[in-house]
Amino acid sequence: MHSQPPQPLRDQTVLITGAARRLGAVMARHLHAAGANVVIHHRQSAPDAHRLADELNALRPSSAVTVCADLLDVASLPNLIHTAVNTFGRLDVLINNASTFYPTPVGDITPSAFDDLIGTNLRAPLFLSQAAAPELRKRQGLILNLIDIHAFRPLKAHPTYCAAKAGLVMLTQSLARELGPDIRVNGIAPGPVLWPEAELDPAQQAHIIDRTALKRVGSPMDIAKAAQFFIADAPYVTGQILPVDGGRTVGGF
Repeated sequence: MHSQPPQPLRDQTVLITGAARRLGAVMARHLHAAGANVVIHHRQSAPDAHRLADELNALRPSSAVTVCADLLDVASLPNLIHTAVNTFGRLDVLINNASTFYPTPVGDITPSAFDDLIGTNLRAPLFLSQAAAPELRKRQGLILNLIDIHAFRPLKAHPTYCAAKAGLVMLTQSLARELGPDIRVNGIAPGPVLWPEAELDPAQQAHIIDRTALKRVGSPMDIAKAAQFFIADAPYVTGQILPVDGGRTVGGF
């Protein structure tokens, strides 16, 4: 007989924003393998989202669902919570993963770029957390925010993005105070685990890697495992940001 793998998240429902591709999809697969039902949010990546849901439902029927929403449209955010509850009867974890990332050097910052970067990386997590709080409170649930090491150390030519992620650090800590004792709120700050889609050249990659203490890149699975730790193994941890960065934040920038 084959023993079943442990499922510490069995029967829990996890909503992940930006889950159709890249880091969000890796987290969705990993948490699903740990037993969770998964709500896969997407905006423009519908084919990827539906393929991922089909893949997960083939492994465990009726365990994944997709939901489309523009996170900048605050009025649409409660629908994500309703989808989770109407499909699975509960919501245990909200992972604010969706992000926009691009340079805004001083002199070229536009109001539209500011609204997009602040809106996706800070405003949407706030209003989605607010919408999710009543359901999460019922389950002693968790909000997990995906931050960035550049919330702590600025990245040249990206002041708007860095400011948004720095704001998300304080939002994480503030919500932990505001929503405790019923809801835990934590964050993960990835380092070089997944290169931007606008690929960096090898020299830039080597420069970044050299500034980590471990002298290597990580992987999206490192972030997924950290997410599972916060969900399943950290019941007395709230208001904390965990850098998963190979030690880059203790090295030189």
